[in-house]
Amino acid sequence: MITREEALLLIGTNAPKPHQRVISRLLTHLGYQYYIVGSIALEPLPETMLDESQTSATPDIILYDNILEETPVIIEITHTNGVKNDIQKVRQLIDETEYGIKEGFVYNYKRNEWYKYKRGVGAITDRPSFCEAINLDLAALL
Repeated sequence: MITREEALLLIGTNAPKPHQRVISRLLTHLGYQYYIVGSIALEPLPETMLDESQTSATPDIILYDNILEETPVIIEITHTNGVKNDIQKVRQLIDETEYGIKEGFVYNYKRNEWYKYKRGVGAITDRPSFCEAINLDLAALL
């Protein structure tokens, strides 16, 4: 069970223009790869609930598997002051929920830094912007 404060962190909104710009760029590139080229099998969706049957977290971007009906990848976009909270959020969603999340990313757009957390492994420091689920370096899309 999570506290009210933890719930607010999970569903909070952060929408300044630089933040939304990064989301837009990632979605544009990932959407092109999914909808037009067909080179990735996971559908990119913005601000989408992880569990549509109840109030749930809404990461900035999810990569959704329509066949398995799971979300193997989540991406949070943040700035320097929010990095620690978003890394904690990603860890909790991966380790403490059953949404099927295997990889979680946090991108600090002010410092151009990526952080990655993987189920069963923990923090990944080698190529932290590389998404194994779609075999693509997310940093290359920005």
